[in-house]
Amino acid sequence: MTPIQIIVTLGGVALSLFIAWFFWLAPKSQTRISADSRGIQEVAITVKGGYNPDIIVVKAGRPLRMHFTRQENSSCTEMVLFPDFNKSAKLPESQEVVVELMPDKPGEYGFQCQMGMIRGKLIVE
Repeated sequence: MTPIQIIVTLGGVALSLFIAWFFWLAPKSQTRISADSRGIQEVAITVKGGYNPDIIVVKAGRPLRMHFTRQENSSCTEMVLFPDFNKSAKLPESQEVVVELMPDKPGEYGFQCQMGMIRGKLIVE
C-alpha cells in the first residue's frame, strides 16, 4: 500500500468509529421535570428531526403534561405514540398539542413516531 492509501484507510476507519460512537454510544442528556405548585409536571418538546428533549425524567404518581410542537413537515412525525400508556396524538405542523399522562409506576417508557424511526424515552422515578 502506498502512504496515501494507508492515510485514506485510517481516515475511513476513524470516521466509521466516530459515527458509531455519535449515534449509538454517546451519552444522551436527560431533562428532569419538576412539578409546579399544583403538582403538575410540564415539559415543552420540539419535534424537528427528533424529539428535543428526547429523554425526560419525571416523578411517579404526578400528572405529566407534554407540550409537543412539530416544526417540520415530515410525514413520519405526524403522530406521537405512547404504547405503554395506550395513547397517541396527531401533531399538526406549527401547532402545540398537549398530551397528558399519569405515570403511576416507576420504569422506562418509550414514545415514538408512527413509523418507529424517531424515539424518545420517559423515565419515571
